[in-house]
Amino acid sequence: MTSYVYKFADGNKDLKDLLGGKGANLAEMTNLGLPVPPGFTITTEACKAYLAEGHEPESLAAEVTEHLAEVERTMGRRLGDAGDPLLLSVRSGAKFSMPGMMDTVLNIGLNDDTVRGLAAQSSDERFAMDSYRRLLQMFGATVMGVDAEEFHSKLDARKAAKGTTADTDLDVDDLTALVATYKQVIAEQTGREFPQDAREQLDLAVRAVFESWNGDRAVLYRRQERIPQDLGTAVNVQVMVFGNQGMTSGSGVGFTRDPASGERGVYGDYLQNAQGEDVVAGIRNTVSLHDLADLDKASYDELLGIMDKLERHYRDMCDIEFTIERGKLWMLQTRVGKRTAEAAFRIAVHMVDDGLISKDEAVLRVSGGQLAQLMFPRFDERAERSLLATGMNASPGAAVGKVVFDSDTAVEWADRGEDVILVRKETNPDDLKGMVVARGILTSRGGKTSHAAVVARGMGRTCVCGAEALDVDVKARQFRVRDGGIVHEGDLISIDGTTGEVFAGAVPVSSSLVVRHFEGEEVHEDLVDAVARVMAYADTIRRLHVRANADTPEDAARARRFGAQGIGLCRTEHMFLGERRELVEHLIVAEDEAAQEAALAALLPLQRQDFVEILEAMDGLPVTIRLIDPPLHEFLPDYTELSVKVAIEDVRGKHDKRQLRLLEAVKRLHEQNPMLGLRGVRLGIVIPGLFLMQARAILEAAAIRIKAGGDAWPEIMIPLVASKRELDLVRNEVLGVAQEVQEREGVSIPFRIGTMIELPRAAMTAGQIAESAEFFSFGTNDLTQMTWGFSRDDVEASFFTNYLDNNIFQVSPFESLDTEGVGALVRKAVIDGRATRPDLHLGVCGEHGGDPDSIHFFHDAGLDYVSCSPFRVPVARLEAARATLGGGYAAST
Repeated sequence: MTSYVYKFADGNKDLKDLLGGKGANLAEMTNLGLPVPPGFTITTEACKAYLAEGHEPESLAAEVTEHLAEVERTMGRRLGDAGDPLLLSVRSGAKFSMPGMMDTVLNIGLNDDTVRGLAAQSSDERFAMDSYRRLLQMFGATVMGVDAEEFHSKLDARKAAKGTTADTDLDVDDLTALVATYKQVIAEQTGREFPQDAREQLDLAVRAVFESWNGDRAVLYRRQERIPQDLGTAVNVQVMVFGNQGMTSGSGVGFTRDPASGERGVYGDYLQNAQGEDVVAGIRNTVSLHDLADLDKASYDELLGIMDKLERHYRDMCDIEFTIERGKLWMLQTRVGKRTAEAAFRIAVHMVDDGLISKDEAVLRVSGGQLAQLMFPRFDERAERSLLATGMNASPGAAVGKVVFDSDTAVEWADRGEDVILVRKETNPDDLKGMVVARGILTSRGGKTSHAAVVARGMGRTCVCGAEALDVDVKARQFRVRDGGIVHEGDLISIDGTTGEVFAGAVPVSSSLVVRHFEGEEVHEDLVDAVARVMAYADTIRRLHVRANADTPEDAARARRFGAQGIGLCRTEHMFLGERRELVEHLIVAEDEAAQEAALAALLPLQRQDFVEILEAMDGLPVTIRLIDPPLHEFLPDYTELSVKVAIEDVRGKHDKRQLRLLEAVKRLHEQNPMLGLRGVRLGIVIPGLFLMQARAILEAAAIRIKAGGDAWPEIMIPLVASKRELDLVRNEVLGVAQEVQEREGVSIPFRIGTMIELPRAAMTAGQIAESAEFFSFGTNDLTQMTWGFSRDDVEASFFTNYLDNNIFQVSPFESLDTEGVGALVRKAVIDGRATRPDLHLGVCGEHGGDPDSIHFFHDAGLDYVSCSPFRVPVARLEAARATLGGGYAAST
C-alpha cells in the first residue's frame, strides 16, 4: 500500500520529488543530529491525489493519526489538550523552492481552552494571546478565505489607539481584544465560526496547503520560473517552537554566504520576540545576524557551527531558518540558497578553490540565464545623479522606470509599454504579478531575506529593500523622502540593486563589465574573473559548437569576439534594404530578360562585397549564407499607399510609368498568405537568375579571400525546401556556377550546399533530401509555425495568454522549443538524414538556438551546432557545456 506520510527520520535530501525540498531537508538535518523540532511530511503524491480526486486518499487520515500520536509521545503533550497543549505548524514544501507562493499556518491547536493552557505552561499570558491572534489571522486568511487586509486593518487600528507602530507594544488586554475582533471578522466574512477542534484545524490547514498549489500566485510563479505545473506540494507538520516568548527568543534567516554578492561570510537577519513569518514579511526591520552575537552568544556560536556543517555537507551555499525559544536554538529549514547571478559565479569558483566541488560541478552551478543577467547594463558611473535614499542591495542590476504603488497598476502600465518600478512598504505573495512585469522593486521595509528580496533574486529582478528614509503612502500614491521631497506615482526613479541606492529621475546606463570583457576589453574585477574561469571550463567540456546569426561584418566581428565558431545564418534579404531596394524593384518590374539581367548585374558587385567583408571577419570559420527567403512583395511599396499615390497623380494628369509598373507588380505578386506563397526555393525556381546571382557573389567573394591569403568556408543554404527535386533544381545550377568561378579564378573553394529544414514535409522526407544536401540547418521559427498552424505575428498577442492559463503549454513554443511536436520532427530528420549521409552536418539557426532549454534538447538530439544572436553566444556556450554534463536547465538557482 502507498505510504502518504513519512516521519522526518525516514527521509533524506534526495527524496525531493516525494517529500518536497523542505521535507527532504528537514529529514536530512534530523539525520545529521541537528536540533530539529519533531514532525512528519505528507507527500506530494497525497497532494496530487487530492487535486485529481477532490478529496484526500482514503488512508491519509489514519496515517496522519498514527504519526501525530508518535509526535505526541515524543513531546509528552497532546494536540487539543487544554492543560498542556501540543501546537503544530503546517507548511508547504514543493520540490522546487517557491518562496511565499503557497500557504503556511502556525500555532495549529490553539482555541479558547488551550490558549489558557499555553499561558499557564509558559507563565506568559501575553505570549499565549499573541500566538492565538496569529493563528486566527493566518487561518482566517489562508484556510477560510478572509481578505488578509481585514486583519491587518484591525491590528493597525489597535496599534494606533495605543499610540505605537510596533506589535510588541500591545499588552495582553490589547491582544485579548484583537482575538475577539478576529473571531468576529471570521464569522462575519465566512458565515461560520473559527473551528475550536484542534484536529479539524489540522485537517483543514493540510487541505488549504494542497489547494494553494493551484493558487493564482503559485501558478504564475511556476510559469515564470518554468517549474512544471503537475508536481504538487508536500505538507510539513511540525511541532511549534516559539520565537515570540520574550526578548530571549526570536527568529531569523541566514545564508552561509552573501546571496547578493557571493562573498564568503555569514549573512542574515534576526528579529527578537518574533515568529518566522515576521522576518520574511518585513513588518519590522530586522537586525543583522552578526548582532545576535551580542544578544545571545551561545546560540550564535552554535548557529555558526551548524551553518558551516550544512555548507560542507551540501557542498553549496545554504540558507537556513531558525528559531530561538528562551535561549534554545531550533533549526526549522535549510536548502540550497537562491542567489543572484553575480553570487552564483563567484560562489562556483570559490568552491572550486576551496576543494568542495570540481570544475564540472562549477559549470552546473551556474546557468545561461544567470550569465545573461550579468550582461545587462549598469548605471553610468560618470552620470550626474540625485540620491534619494539607500537601502539593502537585495538583487543587483540597474532599473529605471515610473513609480507605481500596486501590482494591478504595474501590470496595466507595463501592458501599454511603460517601464515601471514597483514601490511598496513590503511585498507579499499577492504582489507577484506586479513584480514579474516591473523593471525593479523598491521597498521601505525588510532586508535581504524578505519576500521581495528572495523572489526578486529568483527572477533576476533588480531590487532594493529596507530603504527606511522613504515613507510609502500607497493610498496617496506617493512616497516622502525623510530629508524632504515627494515622489508621486508616474515619476521616474532609478534603483541600483548592486549598491542599494535610489535616485530621482532616469540615470543613464552603460554596458556591463562582463560584456566589456567579452568585447575584448581588459577588465580587472573579481566577478569578471569568475565568469572568465567558468567560461573557460565550459569551452573545454561542450560538444556542441556555437555559431552566430549575423548579416553584417560588424555583427560577425562582434560574434567572433563573443566566442562564435562561425556564422550559422547570414540572411541575404537584409542586404537588399535601404538604398538597394530600388535595384530590387528594377528586378521585379523588369519587362524582359535583358532588363532582368541588367538589374541582377547591378546587384552582383554589391552582394559580392558584402560577402567579402563577412568572410574576412569570419576568416577560417564556416559561414552559412541563406539565399533570399521572403516574398518579393516585401521589397515593394505598400499596395494601398501606392494605389493612392498613382490615383492622385492620375487626377493631376500625370502618368509616371515606373509607378504604374510598380503598382502592376504589387498586384501581380499579391498573395492571400504570402508566407506560404512564392518565397524561398520557389523564387529560385521561378526566377533562377536571382539565386544564381547570389551564389556567384558568394563564390567570387570566397575566391577573392582565398587569393588574398584568407581562409574562406562558405556554406550556401537553400531555404524552404519541401522536396529533394526542388533542392536538386537549384543545387545543379549552383554547382555549375561554382565550377565556372573556380576555373576562371584558378582556386579551389571549400564550399557546401545544404538546406533549411523548416517545413514538416522536409523533416518527414529528410532521408531523401540528404541525398542532395551536405548540411541541414533547422529553421525552428517557421517549423514551429507550420507544425502548430500558428501565425506568430497574430497568435502571440491574441490568445497565447489563454493557452498559458489553460496549461496547453507552459511557455510559448516560439520562446522555447516544443520538444514533443516540433522536437519529434527534428529528431526524425536527424536520424533519417544521417542514415542516408553519415557525415551530414546539422545545426539550428532559429531563435531557439539561443534558448537554454532548447540547447539541451539540440545536444540530446545530436546536432553539431546551434546558432543565435551575437549577444547570446556566451549563453549558448555555457548551456552547451551544461548539456554535455547532463545538467537540466534552471532559470535561477
